[in-house]
Amino acid sequence: MTEKTHTTERAPVIAIMGHIDHGKSTLLAYIRKSTQPLNEAGGITQHVSAYEVEHESSDGKTHKITFIDTPGHEAFSGIRRRGANVADIAILVVSAEDGVKPQTIEALKSITDSKTPYIVAINKIDKPEANIERTKQSLAENEIYIEGYGGDIPVVSLSSKTGEGIPELLDMILLVAEMQELITDPTAHGSGVVIESNRDVKKGITATCIIKNGAIKKGEFIAAGESTAPVRIMENYLGSQMNEMSASSPVRIIGWDSLPIVGSPFHTYMTRTEAEGYVTEEKEHRAVKTNATFNPNTYAVPVIIKADAGGSLEAVLYEIKKLTSDRVRVDVVSASIGAISDSDIQLACASKNAIVIGFNTKIDSSARNLAERQEIEIQTFNIIYKLSEWLADVLVNRTPKIQTKESTGRAKILKTFSKIKDRQIIGARVESGVIKLGGLVTIMRRDAEIGEGKIKELQQQKNRSDEVAEGKECGAMIEAKVELAPGDYIESFIIVEK
Repeated sequence: MTEKTHTTERAPVIAIMGHIDHGKSTLLAYIRKSTQPLNEAGGITQHVSAYEVEHESSDGKTHKITFIDTPGHEAFSGIRRRGANVADIAILVVSAEDGVKPQTIEALKSITDSKTPYIVAINKIDKPEANIERTKQSLAENEIYIEGYGGDIPVVSLSSKTGEGIPELLDMILLVAEMQELITDPTAHGSGVVIESNRDVKKGITATCIIKNGAIKKGEFIAAGESTAPVRIMENYLGSQMNEMSASSPVRIIGWDSLPIVGSPFHTYMTRTEAEGYVTEEKEHRAVKTNATFNPNTYAVPVIIKADAGGSLEAVLYEIKKLTSDRVRVDVVSASIGAISDSDIQLACASKNAIVIGFNTKIDSSARNLAERQEIEIQTFNIIYKLSEWLADVLVNRTPKIQTKESTGRAKILKTFSKIKDRQIIGARVESGVIKLGGLVTIMRRDAEIGEGKIKELQQQKNRSDEVAEGKECGAMIEAKVELAPGDYIESFIIVEK
């Protein structure tokens, strides 16, 4: 007979999702009662951030709620999917000015695929162009059926700038959470999901995790994927060191032996041996499969990628994958976390024409000097689509030109007159396009190519001509190694580089 678990209610974990610039970060900032800007490049959230807040509901009780802010840009779709998988409830933010946008639909797919209950928050109702009814209609047109519009999805209209409607949103979150009956066993070892990871110069490798069950205690050991860490330094979302963290809380663990893969489940153990045993099992289960889908004949542009965090790195790799074509591809020589260092430049030196790309990260001064001496190109970005646009231009410029034949005209040989060495005099009729003096021709016999030649002379009605148009007869001197015959076709072509 198994021992009875000691379950208790836990706080809901909420993912804020939606289209870029629809006010997700501003909403979270207001909920946190923060007047500080979130310091995101170009106003775009580039990371998953997790925060705990307290809300006093209408019954006078104080409840904790954990919020995950997920980036809105398309490149961060993997992070949004992860946000929905981690969350108990999702908030789909839609602007009252713009209505449903492509990333709104993508965020909704992440929510529905993970079967996460969600609430629609119609934001920016304070704006002059806001139209709540039109937005609700836009939702219905995109098969998002809210309450009052043929469905049962809860909806709250609000302004993340003035705060109007936000208490109602928090009340709605608690109501939906109550229906979910969220529970945890506080006596169990902590488990959950890694939502972010990075490499700090001073602290080493850190990972932000959301605890979904149990508790993490100082002195335990944590394992995620193929990475482990002793729980010596554990911080809450404010950066304060903690001895114990319970379910639904975001926690930062410092001191991993390798970078945990973002999205990996984690588990805690009493001993290092148990944690390492979990890692061994994970390695056995993760048989690495490298099924190359690219054409080996494509031109490769080698790149070394450095980013500030695991989520950022994932997004950069997602963008790069989209840029591959049948003629050129990006060859990721290395992708890792941290500042651009000497070793990255040395790696670039070993790869012909390699580029070093940094995202939200710095360049070590020694690495910059080495790159200048070795003429290695370094580019850094802090906005994902700027990186994508720049790299797309690089690929266009580096794509090898392909010479192709383009037909300009076709003529049927009616008669042959004389042949001196490789030069033959013929009579022909142009059946399509234009035949030009000096033009290259393909010689066809019964729909099969038998050779190539060049038009050395061209006459029309015994007068020298530069070109002969469709429907006209002409005489021509063709220089070709194959012998022409009546009934053959000459097809004029030009060489075009693409």
